[in-house]
Amino acid sequence: MNKTIVNKQVLTGLLAGIALASIVGFAVYTANAQKERSTWLPEEEIKTKAADYVNSELIQQGKATVKVVGKDGDFYKLDIEYNGQNIPSYISKDGKRFFPQVMDIVGDKTAENDTPNTKTDSEPVADVVEEKSDKPKVELFVMSHCPYGLQMEKGIIPVAKTLGDKIDFKIKFNDYAMHGEKELKEQLSQYCIQKEQSDKYMAYLGCFTKDGDSGIESCLSNAKIDKNKLNGCIAKTDKEFKVLENFNNKAGFKGSYAGFEIFKSDNEKYNVGGSPTLVINGTQSNSGRDSKSLLKSICSAFNNPPKECSTELSSDSPAPGFGAGAAPSSGAAAAGCGQ
Repeated sequence: MNKTIVNKQVLTGLLAGIALASIVGFAVYTANAQKERSTWLPEEEIKTKAADYVNSELIQQGKATVKVVGKDGDFYKLDIEYNGQNIPSYISKDGKRFFPQVMDIVGDKTAENDTPNTKTDSEPVADVVEEKSDKPKVELFVMSHCPYGLQMEKGIIPVAKTLGDKIDFKIKFNDYAMHGEKELKEQLSQYCIQKEQSDKYMAYLGCFTKDGDSGIESCLSNAKIDKNKLNGCIAKTDKEFKVLENFNNKAGFKGSYAGFEIFKSDNEKYNVGGSPTLVINGTQSNSGRDSKSLLKSICSAFNNPPKECSTELSSDSPAPGFGAGAAPSSGAAAAGCGQ
């Protein structure tokens, strides 16, 4: 993932990194919802919804103002102004989905390179990996609550299931977390499930990416996770890496964000900046986030691609954030959380 230095104010990164992940009470569009063709909420109500959320959930200092500037398909177009920056965004006509637009808001470069920012480069559909191997090593670095990390996870899960043990696939986590204590706890949990109950991890992850925090307990149950074993691993891992202790003591932060150092050496090895960052055979990949593109990118890393590489998977890019469905064509396909 290329590093883009933006203005030190955090709103741009937060909009790209959080907005889709945790809108309380915002439902996901489903096929049935699309059939019902929801009506347009009044502009004032839309403006109030967006402003309340941005100011209560995303901004640590100051206040943002929201303007409704038009309509585009089934979305209202918004201008969010914060500290002299205008961030174009979208919200669905019924107020249920919030989309930051692809943005390239470049401010003065500062020495504060450790401040997490937003990737805004255009993203190719697929990538060709030059380093080949008999069993490609695929590492996806994410933050558990980053909308765009979730987007790529939803895209790569069908690929991991299709290729199975023909690839060495792991979900890993960035060495900082932008979404607070809940993210640290979830990443500890996922780390332990993948480490000690790996055969159940894909089932849990597929459920979590759809249902989010409200579905954690049911996802653990449905995936048949041994909770006693999980809790023991979490306690041991947390003690070793001092994840929650450092969070509570404000120690080991990266800028204004909590550290998460379980995969710190891998983050440094691959120069991982933000979420998502896909590494195939030791090289960062710019693959698209739909399953078809991800399968093609990963299969390009085989010395001899197996027959599974011919499997037809969806070319629809998943919607960012929790839930099902595909991203709109105007969505921020290449956006990410952090650097």
